[in-house]
Amino acid sequence: MTAVLRIGTRGSALALAQARAVQAALERLYPGVRAELHAIKTSGDRFADQPLASLGGKGLFVKEIEEALLRCSVDLAVHSMKDVPAEIAPGLALGAVLAREDPGDVLVARSRSTLAELPRGARV
Repeated sequence: MTAVLRIGTRGSALALAQARAVQAALERLYPGVRAELHAIKTSGDRFADQPLASLGGKGLFVKEIEEALLRCSVDLAVHSMKDVPAEIAPGLALGAVLAREDPGDVLVARSRSTLAELPRGARV
């Protein structure tokens, strides 16, 4: 019999990529486990066209997922650390952190190929 773990996550491309990495790791480490992704629309997703401060701050991207955890609708959640508030909801805990990916960004430009080639005073 295969055990099923329900992973709660936002539906953004970044959130799904991170959740898929956790899903693959769990299934690789625990062959008897099948992990399912459950995309949850958060307040931050629903009101993306409004300033976060006017809606109540960072917790907007985790509130509904935390509620799903507390209701036992999902077994665990995957978040970007940038979305996790400093205080975690009572009854929940931060259980693991993935190894950090390369934090370097990319520059896409029409005429120059590196940051060093940008003219002095250029705005990025």
